[in-house]
Amino acid sequence: MKLIAQGAEAKIYEADFEEVFGVPLLKERVIVKHRIPKRYRIKEIDVKLRKERTVREARILHRAKEFGVNCPYVYEVDLRDMKLVMEYIEGQRLKELLESVPMEERLELCREVGRQIGKLHKAGIVHGDLTTSNMIFRGGKVYLIDFGLADFDSTLEARGVDLHLLRRAMESTHYTWFERGFEAVLEGYAEVLGEEARKEVEEKMKEIESRGRYRERSWLS
Repeated sequence: MKLIAQGAEAKIYEADFEEVFGVPLLKERVIVKHRIPKRYRIKEIDVKLRKERTVREARILHRAKEFGVNCPYVYEVDLRDMKLVMEYIEGQRLKELLESVPMEERLELCREVGRQIGKLHKAGIVHGDLTTSNMIFRGGKVYLIDFGLADFDSTLEARGVDLHLLRRAMESTHYTWFERGFEAVLEGYAEVLGEEARKEVEEKMKEIESRGRYRERSWLS
């Protein structure tokens, strides 16, 4: 297996289906996410936490699929080594793609992002790390990936935070046109959840942003 990324919680490997499962003639690439042990934690607590997070991520991906979200399939959940074996989504990261296509195409891609988030929120799931780096364009579809921070949470607060984080990420990465892009995201979101849900979540985002500004002013003073 080839190590392609490492975070605080897990190592991410690229591998062949045959390499993982020992099935000949199947050369499909997969992603193996291994939640690594933490030596600073008591062993029993460490095992419990890693098991819970591995199971939760698998369940989240399964439920997201049921609601039509484009995301990786889960092929195996290994609760002995705390590994998830998932579909490898091969394509172009939206972060780069959005900067290389005409504006109308950018906005349509953003609307599709909004539709995918709408389906996710409809399933009672928040992603927790919505950035265009965690979105892949493959076969005419936008896929959401990296659900390590995702959770089951259908509250307006959680949905507002999810979209607020995406807006902040787009402002940082696509700063010259992010306002039009995020407006398109909300248009796609409303196509799935309706205009009322869009208005509610926009109001919540404004509240979240104002709380952040207040904390910043308090800290500076």
